[in-house]
Amino acid sequence: MGTLYLVATPIGNLEDITLRALRILREVRLIAAEDTRHTRILLDHYQITTPCISYHEHNKLTRRDDILAALQAGDVALVSDAGTPAIADPGQELVQACLAAGHQVVVIPGPSAPIAALVASGMDTSRFAFIGFLPRQSRERRALLDEIADLTITVICFETPHRLLEALRDIAAVLGPRPLAVANDLTKRFEAIFRGTADELIEHFSQQSPRGEFTIVIAGAEPVSDRKRDRYRLRAQTTTVTEETIAAYLRSLSEQGLRGSAAVRRAAQELGVPKNTVYDVWRDICDQ
Repeated sequence: MGTLYLVATPIGNLEDITLRALRILREVRLIAAEDTRHTRILLDHYQITTPCISYHEHNKLTRRDDILAALQAGDVALVSDAGTPAIADPGQELVQACLAAGHQVVVIPGPSAPIAALVASGMDTSRFAFIGFLPRQSRERRALLDEIADLTITVICFETPHRLLEALRDIAAVLGPRPLAVANDLTKRFEAIFRGTADELIEHFSQQSPRGEFTIVIAGAEPVSDRKRDRYRLRAQTTTVTEETIAAYLRSLSEQGLRGSAAVRRAAQELGVPKNTVYDVWRDICDQ
């Protein structure tokens, strides 16, 4: 039975491919590519003539059987448009199908936009999470950001140029003024990494229209010490937190640049009161 090779390809610079990857692409029976036209540029550059078929989100169900049949006769390489396949693309489902059919799956490591952006961001690299592309709609996007808001680890995501400003506005509203790094067109000729808070980056990209591919690195939330949590919990158990106290705390957070969902979440956590209660007070403040 054949082997499915997951071959990482350049995310911009064609020189960023390993010798092993080139050998595998020459030796396999078939290459399954996210976009054959895009992959053909790489193959032609290195004079690789291996047959190539498309495998993407819109044909993954019908094409999966073709690839499994090809694996009965020999090895197949899976590549994405850029970087490591099976991350934020339908390659994951093909891997699962191949393993279920008894085929071996081998990774040929190489370029990866999330890792490249992370190590260049200047943020904590000891623990991190990759959440793929942010949702298209603001409501779903804010819901996801709310889920990761209390994570103290670095978070990495992708975003398209035409949604970048909207995403930054939602990040500012939900996560507040925490550090960000926005990597643009990594390894390409005009690659750049922009660092700052969401508000600062909104100002930058409002003046310079976003173009190309973007990877966003978000600093983790500041941890609340166990002693601090215990103090707030004890306070909530022994005293009644008044609306005036909540309002004063929210105003203090607002002066620090924390607003909206981020301020409500922080106040609810640190004062030990339900988030709905804090949200009602926040609405009253906004209506004043």
